[in-house]
Amino acid sequence: MLFAVGDIASCKSEGDEATAALLDGQPGVIAALGDTVYESGKPEEYARCFAPAWERHKERIRPAVGNHEYQTPGASGYFAYFGEQAGEPGKGYYSYDLGRWHIIVLNSNCKQVGGCDANSPQVEWLRSDLAAHPTQCALAYWHHPRFSSGQHGNFPSMQTIWEILYEHGVDVVLAGHDHDYERFAPLNDQGQVDPERGIRSFVVGTGGRSLRPFEEIHPASEVRDHQTYGVLKLTLRPDSYEWRFIPVAGGTFTDAGQGTCH
Repeated sequence: MLFAVGDIASCKSEGDEATAALLDGQPGVIAALGDTVYESGKPEEYARCFAPAWERHKERIRPAVGNHEYQTPGASGYFAYFGEQAGEPGKGYYSYDLGRWHIIVLNSNCKQVGGCDANSPQVEWLRSDLAAHPTQCALAYWHHPRFSSGQHGNFPSMQTIWEILYEHGVDVVLAGHDHDYERFAPLNDQGQVDPERGIRSFVVGTGGRSLRPFEEIHPASEVRDHQTYGVLKLTLRPDSYEWRFIPVAGGTFTDAGQGTCH
């Protein structure tokens, strides 16, 4: 089981307490999709704003680093708080296996890690990691979405990485950054709908900080909501997956479905 959500904790919001409560009694790994604590990922913010609600889940969090963490130089507060779970400091990209699935965590703060272009250290690592872990099912996550209808919109800086993931048959991509929930149709390396080999992506920026309305709707966007905090639950089977958006107490929006691995 994999639970995914980003844009989480703030001392100015109670939404993070509500999303943390959803995970109580729910075993599984938690993919934190960046901006884990506001406003700048300082150690004292982790202590005062993240820990009271979320620290009880810390040991099973496998985080991706967001842009707010880098408001503290080198995202040092983030790397200190999560330790080995966050990957090597200065990089923030790593991978792990969950059942028969290979999970890849990337750093979408491209300027902080030498770029996200074809010759960058992160992309070279990604190619090597995918070659070393051939599996039927694979999932990747990071902070800034390649495709989004939210206020921040698309991030072309992640295009090369998207192309590589598509080339290797990765099934699912998760991101945060936009404070909403959005599900896309499977897309190919050029962002066109491809139901056979396309990557299905989700934006899950509903962790508790705040919610924001959508801007220009992407033509491949299938489901959207900007009024409900919650987490995305992914049931990862040997050759398929199921998803369900779980709203916080009092929320009525949900989304569910299933897909088959390439």
